[in-house]
Parts: sequence; structure tokens; C-alpha cells
Amino acid sequence: MAAARVALVQFPGSNCEWETKRAAEAAGMHCDVLRWNLPPEALGDYDAYIVGGGFSYQDRVRSGVIATKEPVVGRMMAEIVEAGKPAMGICNGAQVLVEAGLIPGLHTGDVEMALAPNRPDPSRRISGFCCRWLFVKLACEPERCLMTSRMQPGEVIPIPIAHGEGRFTTRDSELVERLRENDQIVFQYCDADGTVDDRPEINPNGAVENIAGICSPDGRVMAMMPHPERASFLRQVPADLGGPWSRRRREAWGDARALDAPGPGRAIFDSLREALLAVQPA
Repeated sequence: MAAARVALVQFPGSNCEWETKRAAEAAGMHCDVLRWNLPPEALGDYDAYIVGGGFSYQDRVRSGVIATKEPVVGRMMAEIVEAGKPAMGICNGAQVLVEAGLIPGLHTGDVEMALAPNRPDPSRRISGFCCRWLFVKLACEPERCLMTSRMQPGEVIPIPIAHGEGRFTTRDSELVERLRENDQIVFQYCDADGTVDDRPEINPNGAVENIAGICSPDGRVMAMMPHPERASFLRQVPADLGGPWSRRRREAWGDARALDAPGPGRAIFDSLREALLAVQPA
């Protein structure tokens, strides 16, 4: 059976495309980096889409909003909405999917939420921008989202963030309630034990409901602010972070093969691969 084909869309200002490509390929998918100015029709040759992190168009106006005006995004939306293809947005990619109206997707095409500027970083090292490792908890049932089927219920994983505008928020309180009812909140910021708490050291950007990731109503599209590609190999996990993943990292010290083993973020890419293989003809 041929490997699933994934298109990773690159915009001016993207800076995570190659590490994301490597994570996707380590999970067994074929991943091509497609520039924003290629013919949009090229997207029709792929089974799924990833929009990676960075600062597309220098985050002008609002993060992700200018990228949504490119024809390639219009074609990607058509493939997602009309052909039912999966998509994942990571960090800046999450901002693109929100600005395109694909997430949360209660009314496809409408911008229903914002990824607003972070509340101040408690370290005050860089005003507004927060770059560090933290923990997130799987908040939905694993099978609810195509990108989490390989995870365990309530699983807690360490993962890095790096953004200045990552605060999921909305003025519509009823929308948040609908996300809860629909089980669309995929990941929440938490402590190492899985306790969801709004303290800045746990929820650094101040996201409503500690939201770190959301899926569409049908579970085929996911937007998340943390970077699973930067946690896809054991060697990427800090040895002093605490928890079982850091312990594994310390135990693998000096063993190159062990350090190249899957990290906590790999399950997200593995889940996407598994979902794509399930719909491929035998």
C-alpha cells in the first residue's frame, strides 16, 4: 500500500516546514512542502494538508489572516469541505485555519474565534512572546479527532509552545459551551499531573478553558498552538522537565538509536497516517 500523501503549505515567513515534514515522514507519510505561489490545483493530488508554524506575512494585521487570502488556501478549503480531506494547523497554521473559518467550523467560513495576543509571559523575558515547554492533556475522546486516535484517554504529554498570539478566545460565551457539548476541545494546558488550571505558569497565553487545540465538528480538521513536530523524537524532550518522558530521555543518554525513538508529539502524526490509510483503497 502506498504511503499517504500530505501537502505542507509554506507561506512567506513560515519557519517550521522542514521539521514538520521530517515528523510526518517519520510517521510513515509522504510529505511535500508546497509553496504558496504554486498552482492551487496541485493540492488536489494530496490526501491531507498541514499548515505549519512561523510568522506568515510577518503576522501583519492579525496572525494568519493575510495567508487566508492566497488562492492556495481557497483550494485547500475546497478540498477539505467538498472532498472531506483532513487538515492540521500548527501554531501559525492554527491561526490560518481559524481565520479561514475552518476552526471551530460551527458555521464553515465564518471567523468565530480569535487567537489573540498572549497575556504577559510570567518570566517577562520577552514581552508577549512565550517560548517554553509545558504540558497538555487530551480533553476529548481519542477517536473524536482524526489526529488523536493513537493517544490514550486523558493522556498528558510534554510539548513546546512558541507564539505571541495564541490565546483562543471569543466574545460568544454560547460558542464555548457548544465546543464543550460537541467535544471539540482537543487539548487543554495542564500541569504534569493533568490538572487543568488557569495559572500563567500552566496556561501561559490565557486561553479560554485552557484551550490548546480544537477540532472541527466532524473531527477531520484540527488547529493547535503547541508544536508536536518539536516533540516527535525522544531526543527533543528536555531531560529535566519532569514526568515519564523526561525519565525516558535521561535513560536513553548516550544511545543514539534510543534517542531517535518517537517522542510525545509523534502520536499526532501517527494518528493522521492511520486515518489516511483507513480510507485508502486496498
